[in-house]
Amino acid sequence: MTAIRLEGVTRSYGSVRAVDDVSMTVGHGEFFTLLGPSGCGKTTLLRMIAGFTDVEHGSIWFGEQRIDAVPAHQRNTGMVFQSFAVFPNLTVAGNVAYGLRARKVGRAETKARVARALASVQLGMLGDRWPHELSGGQLQRVAIARSMVIEPAVLLFDEPLSNLDAQLRTHMRVEIRQLQQQLGLTAVYVTHDQEEALAISDRIAVMRAGWVEQIGPPEAIYRTPGTAFVAEFMGSTNMLPGRIERVEGAEVAVRAAGAMFRVQGATGKPGDPVLLSIRPETMRVLDTTATGPTVTATLALREFLGPTLRLHTTLPDGTPLRVAVLGGQEVGRAAGELLLLGYDPAQIILYPAP
Repeated sequence: MTAIRLEGVTRSYGSVRAVDDVSMTVGHGEFFTLLGPSGCGKTTLLRMIAGFTDVEHGSIWFGEQRIDAVPAHQRNTGMVFQSFAVFPNLTVAGNVAYGLRARKVGRAETKARVARALASVQLGMLGDRWPHELSGGQLQRVAIARSMVIEPAVLLFDEPLSNLDAQLRTHMRVEIRQLQQQLGLTAVYVTHDQEEALAISDRIAVMRAGWVEQIGPPEAIYRTPGTAFVAEFMGSTNMLPGRIERVEGAEVAVRAAGAMFRVQGATGKPGDPVLLSIRPETMRVLDTTATGPTVTATLALREFLGPTLRLHTTLPDGTPLRVAVLGGQEVGRAAGELLLLGYDPAQIILYPAP
């Protein structure tokens, strides 16, 4: 297994800093995800690790070896691309064996390693098939097997599931994660899909405009986002502008959207402009006799999504507030009906207003 260390890595294209002074460490055997919107620099950073893009400033290390000046084919990395990049003129086994032949590995060892790689991705009986005879999921498995068969120190994934349908993406991400754990490989995975990143990562680096906004385990990234950008990008949240009205010990009272919200564990002083981040699932519909922190909202639209029920409501000044509850919970069905919504002050996050 190999740890990866990036120190002040930078890459520009003209006047645009695609990657801007990024430093981070990926641990031995860790599944580390680079997550962010299009153009944030995540793929450029991955390509610098792979050796496909030059490092302008800074350094990249695999363990104790500095590798940013080492040619790509000498870095001992396996790369799985978005487009599969499977050779149509080679059989499945021929595709998987390609990297071994380029490395002059003997025929007998090549055959044995190809068989093991295909078995590991559940394609052991399809070695003689041609790529046009395979499904999208099977083609992606071929690409993964081809990357693994060279026994890389680091496995790199560049949005490998984006060309698959939703159900197959969910299935394949589980397979990729299980395979990485079984082999104990260090993996760096690029995606713009927040759910995918949350589901499979040991840690996530959320990127924006070439910068790393936050690094942490999925639970921490989602539940305690460090910035308003991370809060909005990671899943769904209600971001409400407001102003602190009073401070009572470790709790502040914030007026936002014509309602009063209590926030625990926040700091500030009366009059400070702030943003409140409220996840839809942290709100709950109460009956009129309930006590505790509550706000009143008007139901605008009700969406039944099977396991969950999404409520589109409006706060007293007309600001939209989304609420997510379990699909079996009974709530008002008529648009215009008033709902009493409860919340936990410890689950609301306060940010300084920009």
